[in-house]
Amino acid sequence: MEDVTDTVFRELIAGISSLDKLHVLFTEFMSVDGFLHSRGKDKVRHRLVVSDAEGDLLRKKGMKIVAQIWGSDPEKFYRAAREIAEDYSFDGIDINMGCPVKKIVKNNACSALINTPDLAREIISATQEGAKLPVSVKTRIGFNEVVTEAWISNLLLTSPAAITLHGRTQKMQSEGMADWNEVRKAVELRDRSGSSTMILGNGDVLNYSDGLSKHENVACDGIMVGRGIFHNPAFFAENEIMEHEDRLDLLKMHLLNFQSAWKGEKNYAILKRFFKIYVHSFDGAGELRSKLMETHSCEEALEIVKSV
Repeated sequence: MEDVTDTVFRELIAGISSLDKLHVLFTEFMSVDGFLHSRGKDKVRHRLVVSDAEGDLLRKKGMKIVAQIWGSDPEKFYRAAREIAEDYSFDGIDINMGCPVKKIVKNNACSALINTPDLAREIISATQEGAKLPVSVKTRIGFNEVVTEAWISNLLLTSPAAITLHGRTQKMQSEGMADWNEVRKAVELRDRSGSSTMILGNGDVLNYSDGLSKHENVACDGIMVGRGIFHNPAFFAENEIMEHEDRLDLLKMHLLNFQSAWKGEKNYAILKRFFKIYVHSFDGAGELRSKLMETHSCEEALEIVKSV
């Protein structure tokens, strides 16, 4: 998720999570156009940063990390995938064919690729050829309408390592309920085709037990969690219930690690979207959150949290 799953937040979540529950982490999604641009590359390459601390933690816990990329030009996917495979240490590359944001869709990328199935296959094949790593796809059940059968059948022709299916169309954005019956349909299509591609489900997974229930109901190979992590940073921990004192300690760690990892390279304002994750459900939470929203630096925020 853009400006969310950077190396600092991933390290934080992996640190409190169990390998029995959390197996693979994904980077923020990165434009292949920006990555390959001679002048613009520095503006996007931070999305692929894996700090030494995060890398050491993931190796120690046996967790995998996958780079997520987006675009619309197969040749650029080939070049970007080759460079990522050569210069970084990712366990795979994921192609975003699901983001519904209109400014991206206007560039014929992400969920817009549902409308151009031939181009989508070219992009997957080019990425596979360039990366020589497992290549997966994150997508939706349709653009304006549900086309799961035709769309997933099309993707399976390229034998991606995995397809993560979000149970909404592009038109739905984040509205309405995700349709997990369509995830089940994708699993059945995969099974009938004899493909080895894993099918992962995504959408409205509220907690770990809810993810297990959805997994059992549709018989998919795994679950991807996105916005659900905002409801509870301990989503994948042994104990999912985190007291507010523990959440505040986690916020302090987030602030300190952000400060250490980025050293002013990233805008501090990005952190403000995280305050609601840590500061809620206790007396004075609203007041504390309001104070934090008025801060302009990690130092300011740390002083306020330490005074609680």
